[in-house]
Amino acid sequence: MTSPILITGAGQRIGLALAQHYIAQGQAVIITYRTRHGAVDKLEQQGAVCIYADFSTDDGISAFINTLNMHTTSLRAIVHNASSWDCEANNPDFAALFDNMMRIHAKTPYLINLMCAELLLKHQQNEKVPADIIHLTDYVVETGSPKHLAYAASKAALDNLTKSFSAKYAPNIKVNSVAPSLIIFNEHDDEQYRAKTLKKSLMGIEPGCQEIINSIDLLLQSQYITGRSLPVDGGRHLK
Repeated sequence: MTSPILITGAGQRIGLALAQHYIAQGQAVIITYRTRHGAVDKLEQQGAVCIYADFSTDDGISAFINTLNMHTTSLRAIVHNASSWDCEANNPDFAALFDNMMRIHAKTPYLINLMCAELLLKHQQNEKVPADIIHLTDYVVETGSPKHLAYAASKAALDNLTKSFSAKYAPNIKVNSVAPSLIIFNEHDDEQYRAKTLKKSLMGIEPGCQEIINSIDLLLQSQYITGRSLPVDGGRHLK
């Protein structure tokens, strides 16, 4: 049995697509979910281990790690996909918003990376190739965001953790980031919003989850890339 890949926040959208991709390849998968969508039931039927996780508290993070250790003795990779797209306009309690963004996007990966290092090292020792940690950050790490200040700051913190953990864990564990811009729209996004958003990149398309899958596959297959952030933004930085 291969060491599983852990994907956080895999009940929908990009995380779900990643889980489906690796299951189809015969790769063992463990996912976390906060809301049990129907897709989680299907992943479970396909063989994935699906663990409820509440990352909003330290106790919730610790409870998840304890549960994870009951399901596996090693990990091929950790993909930190769990995220919350929240903004100041919707949250007048700015202090709580900032704490929540930092907890989900920085503190949770920080604690999981530290507390699950032995699981990754066990894979490295068994297979004689590096294990992986991959953080999903965001294009706004480069630019900031006047409408999502706390969100952007927390993703920038995660980007910095990529550098720190890569130095800490080399050469046994590679640590990288994928920094997407628009990947897929939400169902409720109207045509005006879609058209405006598409104009922000040079490529001008909604690329779909396969772009993230391809990027993560590249990082998992590499024996040399670490401490880097892979931009998946359609050339948005040049607009």
